[in-house]
Amino acid sequence: MQELKVLSVEEKLNLDIPRISKEVIGAEFQKKVYLESYGCQMNFADTEIILSVMQQNGFTSTSNIQSADLIFLNTCSIRENAEQKVRNRLEHLRGLKKKNPDIKIGVLGCMAERLKTKLIDEEKVVDLVVGPDAYRDLPNLLGEVDEGQKAINVFLSREETYADIEPVRLNSNGISAFISIMRGCDNMCSFCVVPYTRGRERSRDASSILNEAKDLFNKGFKEVTLLGQNVDSYKWKDESNGVVVNFAQLLSSVADINLQLRVRFTTSHPKDMTDEVLKTMAAHPNICKNIHLPAQSGNSAVLDRMNRTYDREWYLERIASIKRILGDDCSITTDTIAGFCGETEAEHQDTLSLMDIVQYDYAYMFAYSERPNTPAAKKLKDDVSEEVKKRRLQEIIQLQSKHSFERNKLAIGKTHEVLIEGFSKRSAEHMCGRDGRNSMVVFPKGDFTKGNYVLVRIDDCTSATLLGEVVEILEPHKR
Repeated sequence: MQELKVLSVEEKLNLDIPRISKEVIGAEFQKKVYLESYGCQMNFADTEIILSVMQQNGFTSTSNIQSADLIFLNTCSIRENAEQKVRNRLEHLRGLKKKNPDIKIGVLGCMAERLKTKLIDEEKVVDLVVGPDAYRDLPNLLGEVDEGQKAINVFLSREETYADIEPVRLNSNGISAFISIMRGCDNMCSFCVVPYTRGRERSRDASSILNEAKDLFNKGFKEVTLLGQNVDSYKWKDESNGVVVNFAQLLSSVADINLQLRVRFTTSHPKDMTDEVLKTMAAHPNICKNIHLPAQSGNSAVLDRMNRTYDREWYLERIASIKRILGDDCSITTDTIAGFCGETEAEHQDTLSLMDIVQYDYAYMFAYSERPNTPAAKKLKDDVSEEVKKRRLQEIIQLQSKHSFERNKLAIGKTHEVLIEGFSKRSAEHMCGRDGRNSMVVFPKGDFTKGNYVLVRIDDCTSATLLGEVVEILEPHKR
């Protein structure tokens, strides 16, 4: 009897097998990676880099966790609740790994950087721990795991920007994309773990950013969002000629790629938001008139304890500049923390009064959550009770809901340009998209197509959504 031969993948690919492509046979033997992302937009952008690294090293992505050889959780540490979500997910994955011991599980990102070896010690299901600056090392670390070891790399770099890695647009709608322009943060806010989990600030090569934006536009994307922990402090020097590019100049260059390409950015820090940036926004109709300018508190003493490096007056002066240069139609959003260390009732009232003055379109609102090893945890007492934190947060939420509704009501009767993103989540009979102020607009589906620019007459609203009817499809020459 002829001896059976076990063929390698390479040998199988070289067989002349009718009706079955070599590519299909090869794909069957590729290992599959399943990715979940938690937290901010930066984390979701990082997940696209992670997948690119994995694909370059022979992996393919899967949306079916049951078929995965490798599971990555790209994590957030900004609040205790964010980490608890990951802990709960790991507990669920423990059962999955019992059924299939060959599955490897990795914790990546900020939680990995903060906890380091503790994650492996505390969560026995975890095989590798990788910080935000070590994604290039994933293939080597997986090699260690394959040899039966636990693997970890949480080295923080002063140079890494992943500028040469083309992100894989994971679960993309094909319309909007993130472009990371910088990494890390030099703002040592006393409550924040980001400088410790993402390292020091460094800006990405401006030419690589422009090339990525051009490539996205050529592939049919209609909108890009420039991402950074503090985009306004972007500064890159071209060593070949000594030319320094700041954020306003970068923003202008991206907007100049094509009028059909919408440009957004986030996040801005009040101390670095310049009139030059605001004037650049005013000069380019395709730069969306929406600024996320986190206040965190409306009281100067609290801001000082937070080490935000500005006071209430400075912040309000920046708001005044936004309205002076861009007009009241520019939407302004914020972050607010309730119950920070030592916050008195009068200081809380200052936050509410700031909200009344600014009239934010939207806000991300949280009760203070002490993060281990931050300056606040080391030097300040978390002395506001949970009951008071919850009550103050609820007051902030209620006031913001009122302001959001009032701001949205101002749009009724007006016509807004909207980029269609797809069908509404609530009804297949409606489509949705965002206007330049980043408001979600919902309208009957008609014969419209995702990626179209349309003019929508706003007829009604909720505190979160504008409702209307399309009055015109905008052809490229009309924008």
